[in-house]
Amino acid sequence: MLRLSLVMCIGLFLSACASQPDTNSSQAHGGSQGTIPVKADSTLWNEVQLLQFHQQWQGTPYRLGGLSKKGIDCSGLVYVAYQDLVGPSIPRTVQGQTSLGTRIAKSDLQSGDLVFFKTTGSGRHVGVYLSGHRFLHVSTKKGVMISSMDNVYWKPRYWFASRL
Repeated sequence: MLRLSLVMCIGLFLSACASQPDTNSSQAHGGSQGTIPVKADSTLWNEVQLLQFHQQWQGTPYRLGGLSKKGIDCSGLVYVAYQDLVGPSIPRTVQGQTSLGTRIAKSDLQSGDLVFFKTTGSGRHVGVYLSGHRFLHVSTKKGVMISSMDNVYWKPRYWFASRL
């Protein structure tokens, strides 16, 4: 029984940024297959600004649905970063954020691109790409941080990237 509880807890942590399908978001944005064109101001949505944003939020704990320094989740971090640095709102959920921008090859990643990961069967995770195969995101254990995309956990879970 203890082992089953442990497995269930691990599954919950690994799928922490999973989001339920947002039917309103899909319908409002022309269905789940299309992408929403978003134009980020490159003078605001760049690596220097993202690193400054990271310094302000570094260590903020993970909290599902959170949007404050008391706790934030992965899609919330992307939402707040975009709103703080660029201005316009973007969808709040990972599901909604998957339809943003234009999909790009992993080999073409640039600072500010959104990177998506499949963490479990239905679990999804999002972060913001930084140079050197790194990305800004929220860890369930360490909070807001920068991780390597070559990390043994993240590398096999990479799903796709999009450019705003």
